[in-house]
Amino acid sequence: MKLFKHGILSIALFFVAATAIAQDDKDQQKSNIQTFTPSKLVGKGQWDLKWFNNLYTQTESTFSEGREPRQTFFTSTLEVYTGVGENKRWNVGAILEFRSNVVADRGALEVFQFDGDDTTARSGLTSIAPSVKFVPFASLSNFSIQSSFFIPLVDNETENGVFLDQNGFIWQNRFFYDYTFPGDKWQLFSEINSELNFGDKDESFANNSLRLTPGIFLSYFPSSKFTILALAQHSQLIDLGSDFEQDFTALGGGLKYQLTKALNIEFLYTNFVRGNDTGLGETFNIGLRAIL
Repeated sequence: MKLFKHGILSIALFFVAATAIAQDDKDQQKSNIQTFTPSKLVGKGQWDLKWFNNLYTQTESTFSEGREPRQTFFTSTLEVYTGVGENKRWNVGAILEFRSNVVADRGALEVFQFDGDDTTARSGLTSIAPSVKFVPFASLSNFSIQSSFFIPLVDNETENGVFLDQNGFIWQNRFFYDYTFPGDKWQLFSEINSELNFGDKDESFANNSLRLTPGIFLSYFPSSKFTILALAQHSQLIDLGSDFEQDFTALGGGLKYQLTKALNIEFLYTNFVRGNDTGLGETFNIGLRAIL
């Protein structure tokens, strides 16, 4: 896994170097964390780069009572988009996902060891997705859709009792909308994420199902460069022939800070407060986003 460690360092250095180049840009009245919500698209010739890392860990689930052996699932996602056209209504790009999972009561941070113990751990690049973002209505620039088609790079979802990722195709459509209240101190962002999982149900537990995940995020800006937010999400997996259904609700919060004119950082925490046929864990998230 030295290649992945070097890859993480390369990505981080790229973000820093790219944003240093952007320092000569003129000052904007609003920072990027205020202007470029997930609803907003970049213009022609601009680049939108996001590196987001999610660590989910659990010792409880709805399948049993009491403490269970810890399981931890780490997902590192790199999204790259560029603007096309003259009206900021189309972005094209791609998404890459890398995962590292450990089970059997191993420590949560052991997902970063990449030790190759095939009885308790698995890791690797698991999917790639061509993706497009677009604004369907010219008069409503704060409403957009992101459509991505995930191609699995995993042969077996589970090996020696260790799950890595789904090995089915996923057509994901995310619907974004945001509203900034007068005064620019409060902002409401909402999302509905839909994922259609299809393929032979014997190959993936989720194939022939539809996952719907609405979420709402309320942000407060003490300054243009800093925001504190609260969030609530619900996810519902609907059986379309998979013989499996699932749902959970998560609550959390976080903050974002504009490090430079181009680069911002975010921290998020969520807790799975209820669910059916699911784990009841928590997530720790950190992301970097650069608008160039």
